Amino acid sequence: MALIIDNILMFIEKVLEVITNVNGSVNDFIWGTVGLVLLIGTGIIMTCATKFFQIVRLPHWVKKTIGGVFHKSSHNKKEKGSVSQFQALCTALAATIGTGNIVGVSSAIVVGGPGAVFWMWIAAFFGMMTNYSENILGIFYRRKNKDGEWSGGAMYFLQDGLGSYKGMKWVGKVLAIVFSCFAVLASFGIGNMGQINKITLNIESAFFGEKASNLVLHLGNAFSIKVVPLCIGISLMILAAVIVIGGLKRIAAVAEKVVPFMAVLYILGALVLCIVNITMIPTAFLSIFKFAFGVKAVAGGAVGVAISTVIKQGCKRGVFSNEAGLGSSVMVHSNSDVKEPIKQGLWGIFEVFADTFVVCTMTAMVVLTSGAIDLNTGLTVEGVNDSTLVAKAFSNVFGIGGEWFIAIAILLFAFTTVLGWSHYGSKSVEYLFGLTATKVYKVIFVLMVVAGAVMESSLAWDISDTFNGLMMIPNLIGVISLCPLVVKLTNNYVDRKIKGKEVKPLLSYDPTIQEEHEKLVANGAE
Repeated sequence: MALIIDNILMFIEKVLEVITNVNGSVNDFIWGTVGLVLLIGTGIIMTCATKFFQIVRLPHWVKKTIGGVFHKSSHNKKEKGSVSQFQALCTALAATIGTGNIVGVSSAIVVGGPGAVFWMWIAAFFGMMTNYSENILGIFYRRKNKDGEWSGGAMYFLQDGLGSYKGMKWVGKVLAIVFSCFAVLASFGIGNMGQINKITLNIESAFFGEKASNLVLHLGNAFSIKVVPLCIGISLMILAAVIVIGGLKRIAAVAEKVVPFMAVLYILGALVLCIVNITMIPTAFLSIFKFAFGVKAVAGGAVGVAISTVIKQGCKRGVFSNEAGLGSSVMVHSNSDVKEPIKQGLWGIFEVFADTFVVCTMTAMVVLTSGAIDLNTGLTVEGVNDSTLVAKAFSNVFGIGGEWFIAIAILLFAFTTVLGWSHYGSKSVEYLFGLTATKVYKVIFVLMVVAGAVMESSLAWDISDTFNGLMMIPNLIGVISLCPLVVKLTNNYVDRKIKGKEVKPLLSYDPTIQEEHEKLVANGAE
């Protein structure tokens, strides 16, 4: 029996080795020049096409988003099978504000130097309009499923948007299927294993220390599992099952309460560290711009950081954090009870702004003022671990309580990301196989939580990067191809809502939904 177990485990080990090698090759291609040009290029195209909407209409989108948080219309759910605008935002932020905002930022700085933060900002600035475009297309092409719940996302605007062009029906359909397949796989990577893995590492480091490594469960002669990660994984799996299997309404209800609390708490903690190290803040910001185009090697044989690495790390970790361009958050924004596509698009702009320009920047300041990065050379101090770097920075000020704080912050950030991504994967499965299959998917998704807790950190993270890139490509093809429609919808909204012109609203590709929503908008439902 022991021999059989050893052979099975050795086979699994070989399979993982093959997966690692294949994943590395695909990752290098996806996140090479082609992928980054497509990602940033799409944002530039949508920014220019909408005449720099995120800047020109800054007062308007701030009023309708940040100002709208305090308006009851953003919180009230008005129809069956939908969630409120604020719940949609919180669920989307739950999925985007995750380990990428803490571990992802520190990893980008450790690998790419302080300049990586500059490229995170650049990617986010243009990503605002990519996310905006995705959201309005998601609302415009959504439809209701058999349970009366809205279903929308890149798969639908690829199928019915791109597919509506002459000779592009099958191209749109194939890309929609490809996107959905990659989204399901990504939900197990970025949305599950990668997040759970970082939760486990930080809880293990903060609460158990070196003792955890001594607790090992041996399975045969060739394989063993650490007990602490296994126990953490099982606990998180049970909690995830209670919420995920309850569906979107339960996920949204949890996100609405947890997301604002966790974001404010983390920002306040980071602000305290910035105040303590306030004399270093100007130097930290200076280093971001100073090393934005690479870090030169210094004396003593130290290796510099090439500009390609700086840009790649900044853009890749930026996308991992705010998900602009992936087409993921569109799937929950499409569940909003909003009738105006542009209104949900405005929340998309705010989502990227809050995620990257606020939360990620706070993390960057914590890292750059922690002493782990030499701000004169831009290189990492020897012995720095990017997985626990932020926790160590907090512990320098708050003692052991700082590590506990970050472990809990990562737990909340990452676990809510898991909840949000369970919905994305579920919607993708629904598109591919129908509603019944989503029940099977949710069970598998929950079980994979344990795998994320015990698997190797680097593999979990690399798989996340790869599937991010793979789902990004068909989504961005759809966004670029439908750029004229994005401009048309934007101009229609600006004419009606900002310039006060008497123009017929454009609300849905479906004549029936268009007519229904048109009446509601006319009666002041929006």
